[in-house]
Amino acid sequence: MNIPVKPISSVPLTKADFVSKQTVRWCPGCGDYSILANIQKVMPELDIPKENIVIVSGIGCSSRFPYYMDTYGMHTIHGRAPAFATGLKVARPELSVWIVTGDGDGLSIGGNQLLHMLRRNLDVNVLLFNNRIYGLTKGQYSPTSEQGKVTKSTPFGSPDMPLNPMLFALSAGATFIARTFDVDAKGMQETIKAAAKHKGTSFVEIYQNCNIFNDGTFSAVNDRSVRDDRILRLKHGEILTFGKEQKKGIRLRGLKPVIVNLDEGVNEKELLVHDQYCEDSTLANLLSGFDYPEFPVPMGVLRQVENTPYEEKIEQQIKRQIEKKGVGDLADLLRGNQVWENWKNYCWIKKQLALLTTIL
Repeated sequence: MNIPVKPISSVPLTKADFVSKQTVRWCPGCGDYSILANIQKVMPELDIPKENIVIVSGIGCSSRFPYYMDTYGMHTIHGRAPAFATGLKVARPELSVWIVTGDGDGLSIGGNQLLHMLRRNLDVNVLLFNNRIYGLTKGQYSPTSEQGKVTKSTPFGSPDMPLNPMLFALSAGATFIARTFDVDAKGMQETIKAAAKHKGTSFVEIYQNCNIFNDGTFSAVNDRSVRDDRILRLKHGEILTFGKEQKKGIRLRGLKPVIVNLDEGVNEKELLVHDQYCEDSTLANLLSGFDYPEFPVPMGVLRQVENTPYEEKIEQQIKRQIEKKGVGDLADLLRGNQVWENWKNYCWIKKQLALLTTIL
């Protein structure tokens, strides 16, 4: 049993081919519009037949996504998109499966599901829209909300420490980890393309503004007037620099990263160099902890390593067993001796329990 080769689209596709006839029902000005437009633009460039693309979502504003993509889609239950995607990918490994989730759906009720899918390295693409709030249920705090955040469910400020999606994915063993933001069309498209090409689970956090219930939550980082000084653009093989003129850099002082000014005679050879393909996770762990105002926020691919996808391991197991025992027969299994023995054991145990109940 071999893994089917992913087919290439035989006809040229355009963005219009991925726009569904459904009316988009997000609040005017929502960052989800930008994400949707960019993904619809990228899809034709992946050369994947439309009939082989599946969008799976859970519950939340982001989870309306399958309706707005003219592909196959599944709008599942709260936090359980990874479970549905796992079953689909294992059964049909040739499909291109995308999970669209939010910070609440993916990291709260779905945190356990997402964690195990990441560690298994299923060959799917996870797009996690992070707006630091529950938007669909009208403004409660989420796992990524800042400590002290005042919301309808935390009127005196959230006592919780926020969850770091990058560190979560890294700790779970994800083989592709990246971050982008909703109003960065070029950066988002490059990141989505890289994620699609990766063989294994790709996890992409997307900073997304909720202009109704958490407006401007990332404006201190990605507002056009400040983003050059507060965003660190990651490029493999290049030194870590930022700022309008790229005059600020990151170097290590012992084990601690520090910001240095290149105009002050700092040698560029002392700066950290980004290596997204490094098997050791130390650099990715370091970058995942960068946050404003202490450090610029990393955007791009933090880590990308190779590991055999989960569905391939399953197929290999099945193949080995067929070679060892031959092709099985479901009817024989259901009517075989082992099933009968189990039934006899069940009846004997039931009879003993009934006798014990009578005695007591």
